[in-house]
Amino acid sequence: MHNNDKYVIITENVKKTYFSNDVVVPAVSGVSVKIEYGEFTAIVGPSGSGKTTFLNVISGLDDLTEGNVWLKGKMISEMSGRELSDFRRDNIGFIFQAYNLIPVLSAEENIEYIMLLQGVPKSERHKRVMKILKDVDMEGVGGRLSTKLSGGQQQRVAIARAMVSQPVLIFADEPTANLDSKTGAELLDMMRDLNEKTGMTFLFSTHDTMIMERAKRVITLKDGIITQDEKRE
Repeated sequence: MHNNDKYVIITENVKKTYFSNDVVVPAVSGVSVKIEYGEFTAIVGPSGSGKTTFLNVISGLDDLTEGNVWLKGKMISEMSGRELSDFRRDNIGFIFQAYNLIPVLSAEENIEYIMLLQGVPKSERHKRVMKILKDVDMEGVGGRLSTKLSGGQQQRVAIARAMVSQPVLIFADEPTANLDSKTGAELLDMMRDLNEKTGMTFLFSTHDTMIMERAKRVITLKDGIITQDEKRE
């Protein structure tokens, strides 16, 4: 058992291989890493370097081929499917490049949705939604359907949704991919600010230099292995 007071994520020799036409394709080839609570870290590398696969594996969205992952001191391979989905719901916020908002819901309802699943009381949900809309600079547009929002606004809603349930961890897979650089930069500055205020841990998978410039730690993957791991101030 690892000392988990300091690390929110520990991976030990994580491997993920796929089979394609009977050929074994290694996506992640033995990654061991420790991430402390409150880090703002980017996993970077070219397309096909394994970074998205690595994010999916450590968040339990995809099964490991080999190795171990601990999140908040719990080994995810030892959790049942139900335990893992409950753990994800209560501890992890996800931000994707495609926003993944529910089109029939308003911005507010999208943000509120995860708290409904968690059983957060209505008054508390409302309070948190109002506060986070302000945090992400979306006051006054919460009632709009998500499909009526611009890409930048949708990603703001997605970030608000990921953070509103106060998870320990935020996994962000190429969150700026569909945004113009000005909007992307604004959202990244906002996320870094929220990271510093709340202590939430952010883990990005990206090849966007804007994210690399803002990250406090950059882990480079190439062909499924870590080639560099540098901390920055």
